[in-house]
Amino acid sequence: MNKVVLIIQARMGSSRLPGKSMLELAGIPLIFQIFERVKRVIGVSDIVFATSKDHSDDIIEKSCIERGINVFRGSENNLVDRYYNCAKAHNADTILRLPADNPCPEPSEYDRIIDYHLASNNDFSSNICNFMGNEYPDGIGVEVFNFSVLQKLKKSNLNSEQKEHIALNFYDYLNDKHPYPPIFRVGTIKCPAHFSRTDINLDINTKEDYLFVRKLYEDLYSSKNNFSFIDVIKWYDKNM
Repeated sequence: MNKVVLIIQARMGSSRLPGKSMLELAGIPLIFQIFERVKRVIGVSDIVFATSKDHSDDIIEKSCIERGINVFRGSENNLVDRYYNCAKAHNADTILRLPADNPCPEPSEYDRIIDYHLASNNDFSSNICNFMGNEYPDGIGVEVFNFSVLQKLKKSNLNSEQKEHIALNFYDYLNDKHPYPPIFRVGTIKCPAHFSRTDINLDINTKEDYLFVRKLYEDLYSSKNNFSFIDVIKWYDKNM
């Protein structure tokens, strides 16, 4: 059996929006709104929050424990190390990486990228944003990679940026290109036409992003707590 573990990285120390992990959306902290959505992913065995050992993140651990949710604490800035040790602790064969500032994950697209990755020879698969012409909006998908790849990264001589931003070891999203020389097999899937809205960005990085998503949740969550990206598109076209 291939054990697939979804690891959600969360911390309170964001430089642009401090404390964003616990900011409320429709009365529930951001990270737990995310958790409620990704619980609907079929292909995941375990879900765990991976936070840092910094005292500012005590609240994340405490809140997870109170809710009976798996939580792991590791390095603050070395995300390769944090993910490696978290994945090892949960006996993961395949890892999903989700930053806890993506408030509207789409469970069906998680299952699509999991199925694609497991059927492929890839080291890394992703539909977390628009790259390699996949036409995905930013924030409804996830990254998938193998534990064996994390083991290789752990033993590699990585610079601080590569340690902090795991995806850079596989693909440069910003410039839409492979690192040179390319070491890992990377792939993606085509976004379904009804979801292909690259003009919509659902990351929360700034106060303005948060206010946008808070309004979205205020309008959608009360009537449909499992709203889909189709609902988001309809809301966006009506309100933006």
